[in-house]
Amino acid sequence: MILSADPFAGLLVFLARGGPALWAIAALSVLTLALILWKLAHLTRLGAWRSNRGTGHLAASLGDWAVGDSDSALARLEPPRGLRRQIARHAMLCRLNPALPDALAREEVLRVARAGLMESRRGVRALDLIATIAPLIGLLGTVLGMIEAFQALQEAGNRADPAALAGGIWQALLTTAAGMAVAIPAGVAVSWFDSIAEQVQADLEDLATRIFIAPLPGTATAAAPGTATATATAPMPATGSGAP
Repeated sequence: MILSADPFAGLLVFLARGGPALWAIAALSVLTLALILWKLAHLTRLGAWRSNRGTGHLAASLGDWAVGDSDSALARLEPPRGLRRQIARHAMLCRLNPALPDALAREEVLRVARAGLMESRRGVRALDLIATIAPLIGLLGTVLGMIEAFQALQEAGNRADPAALAGGIWQALLTTAAGMAVAIPAGVAVSWFDSIAEQVQADLEDLATRIFIAPLPGTATAAAPGTATATATAPMPATGSGAP
C-alpha cells in the first residue's frame, strides 16, 4: 500500500501502478456516481417516489372523478407536478373530450404514458453498460499486467526475483478489483431503478383503468354488466433493462 502525506499524489501513484485500465475504471467510477446522483434528482422531479394510494391530491382527485365530479378532480391536479399527476390529468381531459371516442382516448393516453415511462428510465442503460464493461476492463488490465510480469521474468532468466514477480502480479490484479468495485454499485443501482420504473408502470396502468371505467359526468351511473371490462384501458408497455 502506498502511503503519502499528500493524498492526491498518493492516488496518482496508485493509478499509475494500475496502468491505463485503472485510469479508465477511475473515470467510470466518477461517471457512475454522477449518473446515480442525477438519476435520483430526475426521479424526484418526476415524482417517482409517490404512489396512487394514500390521502394526497392524486388520490382525492381519483375519488372525485369516481363520483362524477370532473371539475374538482381536475382542479386537484393543478399544477400537474409529477408523472402520475400529468398522466391522470391528460387521461381525464381525453375522456372528457367529445371529439375522442373511448378507443382513441385510450390510445392517446397510452402514447403519453409510454413517453413518460421512457423518461423515467433515462440514464439506466448507461449504468447498465458501466456494470457490464467495468469488470471486463479490469480483467483486461490484469491480463496485460500479467503479460508484462512474465515478460520481465523471462528476461531475468536465472536471476529472477520472486518478490519482484509477486509485486507485478498484485499490481496487475488491482484493475480486476477496481472493476468489480465499480460494477457492483452500478448493478445495484440498475436493479433499483428498474424496480422503481416497474412501480411507476403499475401505477399508470391503475390510473388509466380507474379513469376510463368511471362514468362520465351526466351519464347514467348504473352501467350494464360488463361495461367496466369493456372500457378498461390497454396495458402499458413493459419496461425491460434494455430500454433507453
